[in-house]
Amino acid sequence: MSALPFALDDGPGTRATMGTVVLKTDETIEADFRAFIPTDGIALYHTRIPFEPTVTSETLARMEDNISTSVGLLPETAPFDVIGYGCTSASAVIGEERITAQVQSVYPKTAVTNPLSATKAALGALNVKRVAVVTPYVAEVSEALRNRLSDAGFDPCVLTSFEQIEDATVARITPQSIYDAIVSTAAIEKVDAVFVSCTSLRTADVILKAENAVGIPVVSSNQALAWHMMRLAGIKDAPSAMGRLGLV
Repeated sequence: MSALPFALDDGPGTRATMGTVVLKTDETIEADFRAFIPTDGIALYHTRIPFEPTVTSETLARMEDNISTSVGLLPETAPFDVIGYGCTSASAVIGEERITAQVQSVYPKTAVTNPLSATKAALGALNVKRVAVVTPYVAEVSEALRNRLSDAGFDPCVLTSFEQIEDATVARITPQSIYDAIVSTAAIEKVDAVFVSCTSLRTADVILKAENAVGIPVVSSNQALAWHMMRLAGIKDAPSAMGRLGLV
């Protein structure tokens, strides 16, 4: 049998190649990314990282040891422009710099981001100072996030939470409940934007409706991460699901 003739090109990522590290327990981020990241010429690969069912400071911190191993399961021949680590609360607990170091131990020349770094970049691009924060976390995890935002020069003057410890429960909080939380939290005090934290919360179908209701930008973990990954990869697209963030 003779081999068929074929031609080679540079692969599917003709515009950009991106990778994400997704928690084993996360049931949301990949679906949300389909709304936030165009498919035309953008190759997006996912790898999973071990994580326990409960979200606490201790379980989040333990993920650090597995980051480089999980990144190493991405296709090594793909020319990654950016890799995103997909956990907001762990970014606050482990630290953004330590996460970047773990990823770049495998891909030293690749840009790295995470939902916390992405949110800081998004709030800065939107000229936000005072921000209301909606989380699904228990108090210790919410406070770690609030502190990291404060350290970055933002004023998280309002914080509300669903106060859930199980990631599976968070993934099942309805979009309507998330929308209601955004609207009620934005009404507590005058703020410049609302940030909805956690990649397990389903926000892709909520952002535009919520922005129309509250009249200010709404930023979510998945939206900010997708936006930041695209901008770091040189992609300037603005999918409608991005809302106001897509315009900057």
